[in-house]
Amino acid sequence: MRVTKKNLKGNEGEITVVPETLDDLWHLKYIIEKGDLIFALTKRKSDSANDKIRPEKIEKKTVRLGIRVENLEFHKFSNRLRIHGPIEHGMDAGSYHTLNVEDGVDISIIKRWKKDQIERINEAEASSKKPGVIIVAVEEGDADIGLVRHYGVESYAHICQSSGKGEGTLREVFFNEILDKLKYVVSDSQSVVVAGPGFTKDDFLKYVESNDPELAGGIIVEDTSSIGTSGFQEVLRRGAVDRIMEQSRIAREASLMESLLKEIAMDGKVVYGVEEVKRANNYGSIETLLISDEFLLHEREKGEGGGIDAFIRNVEYSQGKLVVFSTEFEPGQKLEALGGIAALLRFKV
Repeated sequence: MRVTKKNLKGNEGEITVVPETLDDLWHLKYIIEKGDLIFALTKRKSDSANDKIRPEKIEKKTVRLGIRVENLEFHKFSNRLRIHGPIEHGMDAGSYHTLNVEDGVDISIIKRWKKDQIERINEAEASSKKPGVIIVAVEEGDADIGLVRHYGVESYAHICQSSGKGEGTLREVFFNEILDKLKYVVSDSQSVVVAGPGFTKDDFLKYVESNDPELAGGIIVEDTSSIGTSGFQEVLRRGAVDRIMEQSRIAREASLMESLLKEIAMDGKVVYGVEEVKRANNYGSIETLLISDEFLLHEREKGEGGGIDAFIRNVEYSQGKLVVFSTEFEPGQKLEALGGIAALLRFKV
């Protein structure tokens, strides 16, 4: 994400950004709220008298509109964020319009900013300067390719060894299919982690070294006990992604969730669920507050006296840290199942 303008007075004002990836659009889903004012270039039909004479000739004009947000939808599979609401600035003020925000679209957001939203903007901007990561989890006859996003690992392809035709042995055909799919998605700015149980991953790396030495030079090998989603999760826990990306959001979430579940199993320094977390905060015990993005979004939409944000400020005032989990990925889904909110504590309460 590129930040092209910041004009803030305290926690209010305008930030203009240009989303460059699907990750950036996902970030904006949790930054933009109902009531925010959004400016962007968009297409809109003209309602002039001349246009109405021959409606089939009506053309859309490119105009800059200011929309007061009423709702928004994140369409992951079409790489689009749709923002809907009444027009406050520009042609046809008072009528409703939908802004379709895609990669490369300049968008200005005017609002009362919350601390975690500013941090999310800064994180997205910093992450755009770091290399991306692709994980290939492979075992004999089966492989999965995953793309590491800010919100989780997106499954890109599953490859099975078949008895189909091809040059070389069945194993070589299998390795060649993995390599073809990998070469299709990898770019100069991305690193690759090859993981899995046994020696298949090492044999695959040797195959890549023979067929694409340049790509092989950027591959890191990691041991895991499985492939698929579980294999991706193991790679994150073992720190391979952190070593590449310096500081990975989802690797941090995976590690925190592991700590949370371990403490729960030991009846240790942990609480989960709204009432228990509130009780822990009353004692000033919260060291790290864990909230799922969907829980946070839902609580903010309720808008009851600034409840969730006042609570977060109170935790931070007591030197507690906030981590917002993505529910697109397994750790966030586990947190959602625990009520969407939990806390690692300084001491038991």
